[in-house]
Amino acid sequence: METAVINRLITVVLQIQDIDAATNALNKIGLSVTHLSSTGGFLGGRNVTLLIGLAEGQEAEVVRVLRKTCRRRVEYVTTSLEGAPFYLPLSTPIPVGGATIFTLAVERYEVF
Repeated sequence: METAVINRLITVVLQIQDIDAATNALNKIGLSVTHLSSTGGFLGGRNVTLLIGLAEGQEAEVVRVLRKTCRRRVEYVTTSLEGAPFYLPLSTPIPVGGATIFTLAVERYEVF
């Protein structure tokens, strides 16, 4: 059994809304994807962390696919108006989404 050459690991954090489009597009270009549930630190929203093992030189194609399938959104959080004599909630728009990508070199890869 021959194993693929994997010398890069791309870790991608994206919103749960983009998981199906992103994984389907990555599978279409021949990449296997492992996804882990994760939670955003700032808004506490549900995210997904993808782990993608690939050969050197495939990074640009992965980034192209993710740019196409992961989009930015605006969510609203409730904040209070400072200095107001009583609690007055304000809806504050916060841009979220897209993808956060980390590329790591892989020194060793084994399948057993």
